[in-house]
Amino acid sequence: MSYQLSAVVADAELLREETRELDHAVLGGLRQDFALLPVTPQLVQELTGTPPDYAIDEPGPESPFTLILSPALTEVLAHWSQRGPLAYVEAEFAGGVGHQASAVWLGGALAWGPRFDAALGGPRPDWPINAALIELGAEPGRWIDPFAELGLHVERSTEGWLAHGRRGLSADYWDELADEWEARQ
Repeated sequence: MSYQLSAVVADAELLREETRELDHAVLGGLRQDFALLPVTPQLVQELTGTPPDYAIDEPGPESPFTLILSPALTEVLAHWSQRGPLAYVEAEFAGGVGHQASAVWLGGALAWGPRFDAALGGPRPDWPINAALIELGAEPGRWIDPFAELGLHVERSTEGWLAHGRRGLSADYWDELADEWEARQ
């Protein structure tokens, strides 16, 4: 089973305020009052005035992201972070092989990262996306890690998060469906 994500994660109100005038911004609701903004080519074009650029080589520690974070895009993220911390996260997995990368902006500047990991063999809190979510203030809960606690597992792709956001679903949507199904059995 594959997983692919390119998104900004931050406080839901921060993202609502910063994206309310944008045509290509769709927010997916997460738990703990966070939201996920899928980063699409159309969104990058709208934010920066230029089409996105993507790395030719496989991501790695020196160049952790598939999406090249242009100066114009990092300026937008830095500006938004003046209202609170936000993270850019990427993940791509298929058949157990892939990578995660993340970076956090706060107070108008890159504050943490970027971090990259293709092995994901260390403790779960140290995985790039989990560590970024902890930096944002994600709290532990009943789920295995911050990634699942916030609900980033409920969709398997950036496109899935677009559909999720357009339908106005919460990260608890699938849990609610499972509860309904069990109640009918």
